[in-house]
Amino acid sequence: MSIQLYQIDKTLKKFLLLFIITLTIGVTIGLFYVRETTAMTPEGTITRWKGSQENLTEFHIPSDYPKSISEMLMTTHNHVIGFSIIFFAIGIVFYFNSIITGFWKSILIVEPFISTLLTFGSIWGIRFIDSSFIYITIFSSTLLYSSYYIMAGVCIYELLFKKMVSTPSV
Repeated sequence: MSIQLYQIDKTLKKFLLLFIITLTIGVTIGLFYVRETTAMTPEGTITRWKGSQENLTEFHIPSDYPKSISEMLMTTHNHVIGFSIIFFAIGIVFYFNSIITGFWKSILIVEPFISTLLTFGSIWGIRFIDSSFIYITIFSSTLLYSSYYIMAGVCIYELLFKKMVSTPSV
């Protein structure tokens, strides 16, 4: 018999619930940061990485400058490591859910790691190859965040609301 989230001790349920809620707040704040820096538009995202000559200051300095290789490396490094840890943690908790099983459970656990690599690889493509890499960025980051919120939502639901059904003894 495998352990399911709804079957665990109340103290561990509270601990996991608080962890997932706190993690979700952090992930959501990250999305607000993306909205603030890119307006969540293809043009805003391209400008974030490639820079823009349109908004020159009075000294002819662009307000949105192209990101340097060192900035790109730091952003990629921090996000790939951070997202790997986030999705490792939520994936372990989600593994023990009883609501989504089989094929879809496997997809939701694995997909964010692929999307993390695609998302941060594609920003390099935007910056140094072609702006059309934005479509990979949008697609992969949408999958990444959708996977996170589905896994977190299912875990929170099961930890809060799903109860063990006692079977009558014979």
